[in-house]
Amino acid sequence: MSQKALDRLISKLTKENLWIYIVKLLMERPMYGYEIAREVRERFRINVTNVGVYVVLYKMERDGLIETFMSGESKMYRLRPGVLDLWLKARDFISSILKDVFNCGVDCGSRQT
Repeated sequence: MSQKALDRLISKLTKENLWIYIVKLLMERPMYGYEIAREVRERFRINVTNVGVYVVLYKMERDGLIETFMSGESKMYRLRPGVLDLWLKARDFISSILKDVFNCGVDCGSRQT
């Protein structure tokens, strides 16, 4: 049996949607880019390069999800207003897939993080 379908699913739910993980991290506090990359690898066990994380950060900034500011000589990232609502919609969508497709649900609570 081929593992390719499962590998594609894992990639789509992790590397290709890093923004949901980055938002989760930035809900805690602003962070440096390299710090975000490290946390994504350690906390979520996603094998991603620093460059891969920076590509997503640039897209998130372009799309208005995050903004940058300087802390000393270093650029930091923080969430922009309204991003939490988008993240909660993503969470609810993933929860509905678990319920509808796998007949198991995760009750994440009503609009709580």
